[in-house]
Amino acid sequence: MATAVVEGSNRILREAIKWSLLFRKLALASSCWKCPQGAKRYLLTEDILRLHEFQQQKLAIGYQLYGEKDAYFSAIEEKLLKNRLILKDELKMLLHLCQTKSEVEVAKKVICRYHAENKNVAFGEFKFGPIFMRLCYELDLEATAVEVIKDQALRGFFSDSTSFNILMDLLFIKGHYECALDMLLEMKRQGVKFNKETYLLAFATCYKLNSSDSCKIYTTLLENMQFKGDPMPRRVYYFAVAFALKQNDVTKAHSFFSHLMSTRSRICSNLKVLLLAQSGDLQGLVQTLKQASDSASDFVKRPEFCMQVLTTAREKLEGNPAVCVHFEEIFAKLQASGQITSLTLDDLLCQIPPTKKHYTQLLKRRQVSQRTFKPLSSALLAE
Repeated sequence: MATAVVEGSNRILREAIKWSLLFRKLALASSCWKCPQGAKRYLLTEDILRLHEFQQQKLAIGYQLYGEKDAYFSAIEEKLLKNRLILKDELKMLLHLCQTKSEVEVAKKVICRYHAENKNVAFGEFKFGPIFMRLCYELDLEATAVEVIKDQALRGFFSDSTSFNILMDLLFIKGHYECALDMLLEMKRQGVKFNKETYLLAFATCYKLNSSDSCKIYTTLLENMQFKGDPMPRRVYYFAVAFALKQNDVTKAHSFFSHLMSTRSRICSNLKVLLLAQSGDLQGLVQTLKQASDSASDFVKRPEFCMQVLTTAREKLEGNPAVCVHFEEIFAKLQASGQITSLTLDDLLCQIPPTKKHYTQLLKRRQVSQRTFKPLSSALLAE
């Protein structure tokens, strides 16, 4: 009896160790966990990009098919050769198993076959576009993503703005700004509507390009938003002000800045300094910085300024020695109190705002036990 118990315990221990090593291997094999690009996001928040959720699903499916991945790919490729029907769950699983560019090439063929078989009945169905774009985002395959999303044979497969937004975010990160703006034209061609994330990505890209062509696109997009009565998100206004300042259009920059309901954020503080400096209001500039340096309360968050912004402001004061001396005194005070950051204005503009988590959402997520993965039968949840 004792021997049986010991053998049973040893077997359970061996199984536990095996699965532990399996999870570790899968986590290391998945480039999304260790790749710096996978964690590097500039504009889209996690609730839009949902990259972490996608990575978790990849690990779960990899765990489910551990040791059978090659056989699964072989079975799918055989289906392609024999012109057999591709099922929705088969494609979903395939996209979550891809780890290399060659595997993504297989997935492209499967997507083409699946779309050809289902394009007339796909309305309201599960959307694979965002999943494929998250896969390309994770593996840094922006060229593949652009090629697939422009494929005429796949027209209608990427019918949602989320797919385009994820790709534009990836192109933005890679510095392919012209290609990112080209996605706007592709959305128009495919009849995909812009949403607030699309406008944010477009304004940010125009700001980065800072060219006459991007200025025309920026103006057209702005007029389009105003004509439709779409509300401009706060982050879009940030880029609009910064872009107008880059274009030396102080009047337009002031107009955009006046639409910001709250100007207490770190970005607003820096934009205000640049606005005052560029408009020539040197006294207002010094007064603003002096007020910031005097707010030394431990209970109030003190304004923080970019070294780059203050350097630009200092250059505007060079022709006025008296004001310049006052500025240097305030600058020293700001530096001593830790109110000067090495971050640039670009860094602040591209920072992801924290995602707000509501208690109701947290309660909803805990309807499944973390230990047994079975539904919780709590009286509190029942109520």
